[in-house]
Amino acid sequence: MTVIAELENHILTLRLNRPDVSNAFNNELINTLNGHIENAQDSEDIRAIVLRGNGKHFSAGADLNWMKGMKAVSMEDNVADAKQLADLMFNLAHCRKPVIAIVHGAVMGGGVGLTACADIVIAEQQTFFALSETRLGLSPATISPFVVKALGARQAKRYMLTGERFSAEKALSLGLVHEVVASDEIDETLSTLENHLCAGGPNSHRKIKKLVRDVSTRTIDETLMENLAWRIANQRVSDEGQEGLSAFLEKRKPNWFLN
Repeated sequence: MTVIAELENHILTLRLNRPDVSNAFNNELINTLNGHIENAQDSEDIRAIVLRGNGKHFSAGADLNWMKGMKAVSMEDNVADAKQLADLMFNLAHCRKPVIAIVHGAVMGGGVGLTACADIVIAEQQTFFALSETRLGLSPATISPFVVKALGARQAKRYMLTGERFSAEKALSLGLVHEVVASDEIDETLSTLENHLCAGGPNSHRKIKKLVRDVSTRTIDETLMENLAWRIANQRVSDEGQEGLSAFLEKRKPNWFLN
């Protein structure tokens, strides 16, 4: 089983489970992980997704033996195979549910891609990162839009060109991760985040994720501001918005509150 899925207290934990190869990607892992993410999109039982890795490392990126074997297939099949990883990154970045990544050990190549696609990233202190594709004569093509968005073009270019390792603290300063904690503090930190997320409105989370995507790529002009005014007006009269406002005024928990 390349991915272990666990649903507890409305949190879906997806654990990469190829520890013998540092959770390197192959077709099965990519397709299984993507399937879980797609199934979670419209599930009312799932409020957030947590990505973790079993073993010593979060993920060392692509399985090199798998990639080397692609020379034996046609270019058409090669492109179709690469598209599966591209679809995984896109679906994760656009997932309707909040996504938390808990990373440790080595986070390399596609592992950095998963990290960049997550909404919230917590790294253990000893974690190290690398966009090492250039050392293999490759480029981080399918993960590049998400890595560039997370790091910015200038910083992404440096680490893609050099393939050098960088620490969790450096990743924090670059904006790739949100918090660096000791290994024995991971579970407490994660529990706090899960509680915060479960206190928020599920539809609000979906709309916030789309809002951030939209405003970060559009010019601030009259058309955008009119659209944003429509969005908040629409949410104020929605069932979830009315429930949230009523609960606050009545000094009670809203009906989606899980804590």
